[in-house]
Amino acid sequence: MEVPLEWQLAKLLVSIGVVLGLSVIAERLSTRAAGLLSGYPLGTAIALFFIGLEISPNFAAESAVHTLAGFSATLALGGGYLLCGRRDGLRGVLGGTLGGLLAWGLMSLLLTRFDVNRLSGTLITLLAIVVFSWLYRRIPERAAPPRGGFSAAALALRAGLAAGIVFVITALAHVVPSSWAGVMAAFPVTMYPFLVILHLTHGAAPVATVIKHYPAGLGSLLCYALCVSLAYDTLGLAWGTLIGFAAATLWLLGWNRGQALWHQRRTADRDPEATR
Repeated sequence: MEVPLEWQLAKLLVSIGVVLGLSVIAERLSTRAAGLLSGYPLGTAIALFFIGLEISPNFAAESAVHTLAGFSATLALGGGYLLCGRRDGLRGVLGGTLGGLLAWGLMSLLLTRFDVNRLSGTLITLLAIVVFSWLYRRIPERAAPPRGGFSAAALALRAGLAAGIVFVITALAHVVPSSWAGVMAAFPVTMYPFLVILHLTHGAAPVATVIKHYPAGLGSLLCYALCVSLAYDTLGLAWGTLIGFAAATLWLLGWNRGQALWHQRRTADRDPEATR
């Protein structure tokens, strides 16, 4: 079907806004916060919503089942980028991009060969989260130094990357099975452009910090994809999206609270005087 111009403009504006928001968080707050929020259902929500709008809620719901497993391919992309993008500057970005896309493509090809359901797709990604979190445990924390404003070139690059990825995913969803559409919806639509900008402006070190914390944020993505896979076909796109975001937000708040309590307990164990 022909996609109305208004929908195309909406995809463009939403994608740009989300990527800019992540960049502001990284520069004004911390790369740890940006890494966690990169796992929030931003790009996936955009892709699945417009797939449902342009094709059908039922197709989007079926795709979301495969998105659950597809997040493990996103983790593979982060690992490939980390391994191949260790240099600063454009050379590091190109190496990280090639390594990340190769890892994502191979993992995606493997995942689409299996008929996954909600349980198996969730378990696959949970296992991947544990593995990658363990592999990243020794990556040092490095915050992005504060910088002022956004240059015109950075704005254009952010806009082009984010919008381009969303348009490619939603266009291909019209001609591929729901399994491939779901895996593509798990592609880090917002995280990848953010990594590129952060890499070009601040180097490879803060990028590694974002990738290190990305697995911890995937729980909210799993909650979102699981909810929309159940709700899109019965409640519609609007209610399904709202319920998905509510579940993802509750998970992220609970995770952050649990992390704070854990760090507080570790501090108390190390220095009992600090808690008195």
